[in-house]
Amino acid sequence: VQLQASGGGLVQAGGSLRLSCAASGRTLSSYHMGWFRQAPGKEREFVARIPWGGRLTYYANSVKGRFTISRDNTDNTVYLQMNSLKPEDTAVYYCAASGIVSTSAGSYPYWGQGTQVTVSS
Repeated sequence: VQLQASGGGLVQAGGSLRLSCAASGRTLSSYHMGWFRQAPGKEREFVARIPWGGRLTYYANSVKGRFTISRDNTDNTVYLQMNSLKPEDTAVYYCAASGIVSTSAGSYPYWGQGTQVTVSS
């Protein structure tokens, strides 16, 4: 499966962005999906995940209550709605696909190219 992330940009603190991850090559409903992010000089970290069925989503504590992951299997797309953005949310955001439910980046064999999110104070 090939993944294409989009929707990043520059936003002021307190603002919102919605990231999209479009899949091709294979139906997205076959995979559990995750969003990760990597800030300069830091390791890639888990943000949110959603199982293939769309229920039982799970979030990192740092984004809980502000970010929402969702998916549209008929449209082959996964979304990350990001509200109340903070400067510390600045990072490159990646979507990823896996055959198992996991918060570990190493469990995801398929990755999108990343989209930059910059939050100014």
